[in-house]
Amino acid sequence: MSYLSVLLLLLMTHSTWMTDFEKGKSEAVASKKLIVLNFSGSDWCGPCIRLKREIFESDAFENFSSDKLVLVNADFPRYKKNELSKEQVKENEALAEKYNSSGKFPFTVLLDADGKVLKQWDGFPNETPEKFVDEIKTFEHAGN
Repeated sequence: MSYLSVLLLLLMTHSTWMTDFEKGKSEAVASKKLIVLNFSGSDWCGPCIRLKREIFESDAFENFSSDKLVLVNADFPRYKKNELSKEQVKENEALAEKYNSSGKFPFTVLLDADGKVLKQWDGFPNETPEKFVDEIKTFEHAGN
């Protein structure tokens, strides 16, 4: 199977995470959705990898997020093979300065379409994917 085939398969089976926060905000405004902004170290942070695997890739989260949330990932990889563009690094650093000034990983923020913080999860949320989704649902009215 080619790299492109694998990538397309992953995109079809998992929620799509954006890396452009401003584009995500625009989409959230237009569609009246909330934003989940996740700060991760995708290639070095064990709890980040676990969060992605156990919560973000769960059926409960994916089924809910597909039409209710805009997903934005601010990644801070360490390995050269996963190096981001200079522009992306700059954008992620600006997001961290605004929403994650302590530099915690993983750090997840629920925002309204205007970028106002509604809830934060510091570290791996020690709960089921269903409970995680239920916490987000309590803020659904804020997206409208």
